[in-house]
Amino acid sequence: MSHYTAVATATGRDGRAFSSDGKLDVTLALQKELGGTGDGTNPEQLFAAGYAACFATSMQLVAQKQKIDVSGMSVTAEVGLVPNGQGGFRLEVALRTTLPESLPREAGRELIEATHQVCPYSHATRGNIPVELLAG
Repeated sequence: MSHYTAVATATGRDGRAFSSDGKLDVTLALQKELGGTGDGTNPEQLFAAGYAACFATSMQLVAQKQKIDVSGMSVTAEVGLVPNGQGGFRLEVALRTTLPESLPREAGRELIEATHQVCPYSHATRGNIPVELLAG
């Protein structure tokens, strides 16, 4: 049994997405790059925001266990929509983590790798889509 289940409904890329609790209600629009108006958000932006938030929180937990101070850190997720060669698309992700300058580069790299092993979004994407881990 899960500790929490998010419930959201969407009407398509040119429509609306909303959560069952009413806290999320966004207009969706097909990206200009795909021939749409770009006048709303899109699933890739929502996925990027969710993955970045999840990875950042996971990193804070891993760092706390390792007694590493990551105050001021941030994670930027870049979610690409790439042709799959079969007439459709696939996703690819780059996670760019900005760590405190006081953290040695190798320790930061190890922290990023350790976080990738525990983050729920990383578990969900592993073996399904390419995820590149970047520092800086």
